[in-house]
Amino acid sequence: MDNKALFSLQYGVFILGTQSKGKINACITNTCMQVANDPVRIAISVINTNLTCQMIKDSGVFTLSVLDKKTTFETIKHFGYQSGKNVDKFADFEYSTDATGCPYPKSQICALFSAKVIAAQDLGTHTLFTAQVTDAQITSREEPITYAYYQSYIKPKPAAPTSGKIVGWRCKICGYIHNS
Repeated sequence: MDNKALFSLQYGVFILGTQSKGKINACITNTCMQVANDPVRIAISVINTNLTCQMIKDSGVFTLSVLDKKTTFETIKHFGYQSGKNVDKFADFEYSTDATGCPYPKSQICALFSAKVIAAQDLGTHTLFTAQVTDAQITSREEPITYAYYQSYIKPKPAAPTSGKIVGWRCKICGYIHNS
């Protein structure tokens, strides 16, 4: 199977925020779709090992911030390349909260959704949450980014090799580098 075929599916890039037991957290996700219109419902998928996933299971609420084309790699790295188990992701980041106390960034987003979970399904590596949208707003006129746009224009490109000699291997899943 050629997993690169999956790259042709269109995704957005989002910050998924939640709160539980007096703590706030967020992560990057690229999986959200509208699944019903009346009432408006969306589905999101979250990695089971993410703290955000457990917190959504505990509280049943979340915000979904649609990242815009002004989003920096530093923002994506801040929310997607470290765990809320080890760091307070909002300690030095300007944010606000919705009516349920779920956080969202004040900048680099073009739309915001607040949602309440109505169903969850364990998919093995991820949990699929279906949620009713309780609030939605446009926050800027900037265009949303897609996962393809992120890969092409935001994510830094690897340095070109200086010689033909292989000096290490990079895991395509987690980014771990093994030097030979």
